[in-house]
Amino acid sequence: MSSLHPETRAVHLPNPPLNGSTPIAVPLYQTSGFVFDDPAVFADGMGRPDGAFVYGRLSNPTVRALEEAVAGLEGGVGAVAAGSGMGAINTVLFGLLQPGDHVIAQTALYGGTAASFSDLQERFGVSVTYVPQDDPAAAREAIRPETKLLYLETIANPMTQVADLPGMCAVAREAGVTTVVDNTFASPVLCRPLEHGADVVVHSMTKYLSGHSDVLGGIAVFADDAAHREVWSYATKLGATLDPFAAWLTLRGMQTLPLRMARHCDNTRSLATRLAEHPAVAAVHWPGLPSHPSYELAAKLLPDFGGVFSFDLVGGRAAGERFMSSVRLALLAPSLGGVETLILHPATTSHRSLTAHELQRAGIGEGTVRVAVGIEHPDDLWADFAQALDA
Repeated sequence: MSSLHPETRAVHLPNPPLNGSTPIAVPLYQTSGFVFDDPAVFADGMGRPDGAFVYGRLSNPTVRALEEAVAGLEGGVGAVAAGSGMGAINTVLFGLLQPGDHVIAQTALYGGTAASFSDLQERFGVSVTYVPQDDPAAAREAIRPETKLLYLETIANPMTQVADLPGMCAVAREAGVTTVVDNTFASPVLCRPLEHGADVVVHSMTKYLSGHSDVLGGIAVFADDAAHREVWSYATKLGATLDPFAAWLTLRGMQTLPLRMARHCDNTRSLATRLAEHPAVAAVHWPGLPSHPSYELAAKLLPDFGGVFSFDLVGGRAAGERFMSSVRLALLAPSLGGVETLILHPATTSHRSLTAHELQRAGIGEGTVRVAVGIEHPDDLWADFAQALDA
């Protein structure tokens, strides 16, 4: 299976055999626990992520099938699924860090992740240094004896800066520092950070992996078995467990992930290119445009440039608010990665926890609008955006 393309791996999911045959679709095991005849097998299953299924907080066949499927797509040895993307991120952070540790994080971060780092600093004495996502020299200079973790996003939320994964991961590896990469915006179809030297990859499965705006879920994938077991052990204590029905829906959605990502990227190219030429638009932020500062790096690292972009209108925040109130097909809503096109105002929604300085550092303007492009017909999307711009 390791030699198969992502398009094939997404279709052929891991599925345990049952009584000499194997179901085509992964079954939903909606049960809180399992019964044993052998006390030794029962006890063994309590202590490892690959043991017998014991209790839903520890393991479940549907959830494990999802963990194996995503680990396979990312090229990892194992995974831990959680009840949300932030559940997966915080399970990794709190599972790997101790008070007094030091973290290096990129300056452009999802607002929820930035809030978690602020909490780690204020409540647990974990210091954080922020560096540009594409500056290995700055990362090297920031390393201290107590540095334990480097945190990156393949494509940053919401301004779509692209991380220099090979360069940044190499710096961390030289120093013995664990690299964690949020790969949500790229998905395993566009990037597999473990191949570039990362140690842990996290996803909000709510987004592209499930793909239909009906699931909350997160996952962490590991390159190393020891780290996988360490974080799994912490996750079982934390209780941030993914429900098996959410796992089942995500498995179902993942089988069309490559097809959906291709359409997301094509539609985004159409919209971003047209907006960049519109006189009412001040700037478009998408790494597929030559004007984007990450364009050359993205062209080397990624086969395509993702389904999310941001833009600023002439007239600033007032113009942005008028635009968001005028769209008819695109929906004013949180999240991304579903089949429908969604827009939001990052400064007051997804990144509302950031200070004015932190927003500026991340490149987010007061009038910035983020667009998560769906799979509708591109001409229908443009007609909607054009009438909203005219308004």
